[in-house]
Amino acid sequence: MTGTTAPRQRAAAAPARRPRRPLTPARRWALRLASVAAILVAWQIYGSLLNPILLSSPTAVLAAAVAMIKDGSLPQALASSLVVLGLGLASGVVAGVTLGLLAGRSETLAALLELPVTALYATPAVALIPLIVLWFGFETTAKTVVVFLFVVFPVLVNTTRGVRETDPELIEVARTFCSSERRMWADLILPSALPFIVTGIRLAIGRALIGVIVAEYYTALSGLGELIARSANSFQTARMFVPIVVVALLGVGLTAALEWAERRLARWRATAA
Repeated sequence: MTGTTAPRQRAAAAPARRPRRPLTPARRWALRLASVAAILVAWQIYGSLLNPILLSSPTAVLAAAVAMIKDGSLPQALASSLVVLGLGLASGVVAGVTLGLLAGRSETLAALLELPVTALYATPAVALIPLIVLWFGFETTAKTVVVFLFVVFPVLVNTTRGVRETDPELIEVARTFCSSERRMWADLILPSALPFIVTGIRLAIGRALIGVIVAEYYTALSGLGELIARSANSFQTARMFVPIVVVALLGVGLTAALEWAERRLARWRATAA
């Protein structure tokens, strides 16, 4: 009796661990801004010590951005890149989500797509650009196809996985209560797959921005990719950093918009938390 009660007494005497409290929105934003400020300060200090050809500073980049806005080169390049980004990202997400939902529910379609999708996903899209140029030329269509190839596969793979991760017991319960296929999709499958779809789109945003720059490098030079290439070739480091920062800000903005849309679409997750 004594040997068994002692561990219990020690366990009872041990302090209970408090659950970790989630960060408040204000604290989360404070941490985000602090990290950005630290990076900018370090960049400013280090950039001021080096040759401007090797590394520019944030103040020099800001001055170059103002000059590029005044001469119209930055707005024109940004507009050109946004067209390619919007077309490629939208078409890739729509195709990836649609095929992923169908493949997740159909073993036949999943088996048909498995090897081609795996092969194309593993193939660098850059290697396909010469063929894309032969088929679609050098202009917007070819660039959109390149971005599409960067986007569609992560969305397709994650969406398929999300549909397959739906609890089979819940599906059986829904069938037991004679739930229609439409109701099953709306009330069970899509809510279950939504986090996977959002993850796929989040990955696709970064890949889409990479695809835009790659497409503008290897087809007709235009947009932000042209600004980067021309500034680098003329050793204008500050001007070269301007489109790079713009691409980074686009990624942050699109990801924030995606998070906002997820909160609007999945209010039940916030309620459950």
